[in-house]
Amino acid sequence: MIRTIKFSIFIISLLCIWEGLVRILHVDPYTLPAPSAIGLSFIYDFPEYYPHLLPTIQLVLIGLVCSIIFGILCAVILNLVPVLNDYIYPLLIISQNIPVIVIAPLLVIWFGFGLLPKLIVITLICFFPITVSLLEGFQATDQDLKKYMHMMGANRFALFTKLEWPNSMPFLFNGLKIAGTYAVMGAIISEWLGSDKGLGKFMLLAQRAFQVDQVFVAIVWIIIFALMIYIVIELLQRFVLRWHHE
Repeated sequence: MIRTIKFSIFIISLLCIWEGLVRILHVDPYTLPAPSAIGLSFIYDFPEYYPHLLPTIQLVLIGLVCSIIFGILCAVILNLVPVLNDYIYPLLIISQNIPVIVIAPLLVIWFGFGLLPKLIVITLICFFPITVSLLEGFQATDQDLKKYMHMMGANRFALFTKLEWPNSMPFLFNGLKIAGTYAVMGAIISEWLGSDKGLGKFMLLAQRAFQVDQVFVAIVWIIIFALMIYIVIELLQRFVLRWHHE
């Protein structure tokens, strides 16, 4: 609670400094609008950007689910078939060094302007932290417990389901927190490719019209979505891990 109050005071202080500098230096609103102007746009332009909120939320959620499924599958396969690590893991690392904004137009050419290329973009951005975190959780399993279960006659499947998977839960949620925040960014990038609605489309329209305050409104909503996803994952982690420990 105290940390939240301190952080709130810090943010308010930054906004006050921003507001003061814009007014004192007479900064052009087309270059950098004041926080008060952004706040007014946030309220009064709501009917203008409201139709773009729901499509982005839907895209983020669907993309995040796809990323979670793909990320967990990759980690499980690499854990159960260790020989694939030498071949698949380097490819996963390479995939994170390819700028998504570069291959995004190719995805549109290959798959069109529908939902699929957008989901591919989000998955490419978000699956890696899930896979890496989960693999780290598998590898952090107590070796003495593994030996004990082997002595008790546990097979590979029982070892995975009874020991490695439960042990990796804290690591998995750490990866989910990172992926959840990345998912919003991935959705915005995918909407830049070609979309009729969404915050990414709204940002492009605002930029072309030199409505910089509306661009910042979109940024505020992006931050809100990312924080909401993080909070939901944090609450889910507390519930699951508490139940797991019990």
